[in-house]
Amino acid sequence: MMKPDNKTGQPGGSAQRKAVFLDRDGVIIVERNYICRAEDLEFIPRSIDGMKALVESGFELAIVTNQAGIGRGYFTEEDYHTFTDRMLSTLSMHGVRVGSVQFCPHHPTAGIGVYKTDCVCRKPKNGMLTKAAAELGVELKGAWLVGDKTTDIKAGIISGCSTILVKTGYGGSDKEVSAPPDYAADDLNAAAAIILGCAKKGTVFFP
Repeated sequence: MMKPDNKTGQPGGSAQRKAVFLDRDGVIIVERNYICRAEDLEFIPRSIDGMKALVESGFELAIVTNQAGIGRGYFTEEDYHTFTDRMLSTLSMHGVRVGSVQFCPHHPTAGIGVYKTDCVCRKPKNGMLTKAAAELGVELKGAWLVGDKTTDIKAGIISGCSTILVKTGYGGSDKEVSAPPDYAADDLNAAAAIILGCAKKGTVFFP
């Protein structure tokens, strides 16, 4: 049997772009209910360090975030984009490039108007991951998903990703679905260390 290539984690050593899908609230930034004001942006300690380490090691980053506050009428899509621009600008100043950002504004029961829908993008469904993977030109199977909720982990599992549950944010306490992760980590920086450790051993896509 052909062994995974040490650099790509894929059989035979052919080039394969590596990707990590990240939840936003509770993983990258501090979890606050329906956060939307740019002035409330606060990064979880060491989260930027973890993202930078992944980028410097050749990983593509994507953010996939449920934002039902839009659908519930708590804030607008414009508010969301203003907040996101501030977040991405801060990350860029620290040398972190995020290749794709996907958000789901819907809620199946509490959404208002067009936002009340059982969509394909709201996690634990994997529509946002599928779209981000297409934008990045990467395969879902063999990528990584880092989240703080069971719904994040479930989206990763059904996508064929290796999954890491972080103890920040909800730390899995939502228990909305049954979705045991492949790994657990204290925070995003520790999760990045796991991913990079697997990559170094040539098992990045086969934990």
